[in-house]
Parts: sequence; C-alpha cells; structure tokens
Amino acid sequence: MPELPEVEVVRRGLERWVSGRVVQTVEVRHPRAVRRHLAGPEGFAKALAGHRVGEARRRGKYLWLPLDDSPFSVLAHLGMSGQLLVQPQDTPDEKHLRIRIRFEDGLGTELRFVDQRTFGGLSLHENTPDGLPDVIAHIARDPLDPLFDDAAFHTALRARRTTIKRALLDQSLISGVGNIYADEALWRSRLHYERPTGTFTRPRTAELLGHIRDVMNDALAAGGTSFDSLYVNVNGESGYFDRSLDAYGREGEACRRCGTPMRRRAWMNRSSYFCPRCQRAPRLPV
Repeated sequence: MPELPEVEVVRRGLERWVSGRVVQTVEVRHPRAVRRHLAGPEGFAKALAGHRVGEARRRGKYLWLPLDDSPFSVLAHLGMSGQLLVQPQDTPDEKHLRIRIRFEDGLGTELRFVDQRTFGGLSLHENTPDGLPDVIAHIARDPLDPLFDDAAFHTALRARRTTIKRALLDQSLISGVGNIYADEALWRSRLHYERPTGTFTRPRTAELLGHIRDVMNDALAAGGTSFDSLYVNVNGESGYFDRSLDAYGREGEACRRCGTPMRRRAWMNRSSYFCPRCQRAPRLPV
C-alpha cells in the first residue's frame, strides 16, 4: 500500500483542488467503498452534502478531509489500489469508479474515488480534540511532523526490545514508514533489518531518523514511488522515485556503495532488501 510520501503527494493535491469547496452531491457506486461507514451509502451521501471541505490533513499513511462546520472528518483508506482523482465532470467514468463527489461552485471538476481491488474506501468519523478521526487516534506522529519528538522516540525504541525494521513498521511508535522506505533508510544507515533496538545509542537513532527524513523528502520531490499505474496523484500522474531506489527491489544488482550484489530475504510476509557487506547481520548471542 502507499507509504507517507505517496499519501502526502495526494494530500497536497486535495489541498489545492478540493479544500474549501462545498459538497453538492455524493454518488456511491459500490457499497464496499463505504463499508466502514455504519450508516451505509445513503447515510454517507447525506452526511456530506452541504458541508464545506476543510484543509486536507495527514498523519503517517492516513489521509482525511475535515468538514469545516462539523465535528466529523472523511477518512480515506487507500488500501492496495485506491486513488483519489480530481477530474473534469465530463471525463468518462473510470472502470473502477466507486464514489463521485460533486461541488456547488461550478468549477467543473469533481472528486472521484477509484479502487480496482475494493480494499479501500471512504468513511465518516468523529474528530478527537486534536482534530484526528477517532479511529486513528492511536497512530503516532510521523518523522516529517514538526512535533515529532526524537528523544521520546529513542526511549520508546529501546524499550520495545524488538528488531529495528519491526519497530519502524509499528505505526504506534512511528507512523508513515512502510516496507520500501524502511529498506531505503536502513541501507543509507548501514543497518541490518534484524538489528536489536536495545543496541541503539542516541547518536545512532538520530542518524537513522535523519536518513528516514532524507529518503522521504527525496521521494516527495520525485512525486512518490510508483511501481504500477495504481499509485498516482490526484491528476493521475505517477511518481518516479522508484528509479532512485538504492535497496528495495534491487536483488542481485550491485550495491551502489560497495558493489556487492544486493540480497532479498523473506520477512513477515514481505521482503527485505539489503547489502550483505554494508549491512552486516547482527551476531546471535552464544
């Protein structure tokens, strides 16, 4: 599923093209797209009609649109193939169009939720006092958040007593880091994915956080990582950071740092890509 840079690219597009507009009508074309909304398709459509969309927001991989005059927000679950597209109203419907939202301003564009695999969807949730949809109140801040606390993260990291990649994918500890960017940041940090978190010093944690932020900002500058046509911005354009990946997907290719062939290992129903020379495996206790 998309990670922080891809979701941030979509958020920026929504901020430009959708925020501030008043919802006129909502058409739910497939009930699975609103299955997390307990009132169903008709209830979802009625709840949005007439409300002004606020500033698009994101925490980690989670994206939502607050309703300015309401204590509720529309939370977007992109899943494996969900897309939020801003399209001219006369554009032919996409094959997998699930939800259409039209606005009162007459600008001629509408918001469409397209989802080939129907794992994603939109749902309405009450906001917490911090302005988050209540169902994601447990999600930690992400490393690009100005309020992210590096010192608190280091303390929590050491207390987890796990391995570093497992910790990076724990959204209650640090949000927004998924499999791709974890591998990229660990490669840049010369850290093996099985390195125990209890061995991290404050300088080592600070270095890792720096590389996480760098790789995410690099990906943002490239519009995110797109391995197929499913990961696009609101205008349907793919990112191209996949051309700059140093670790992920490069099994058998030369490490860009030392020339050693990169390796891939099965890991938690995923894959981990690493350099066996630059990222040496931790020694097992005797």
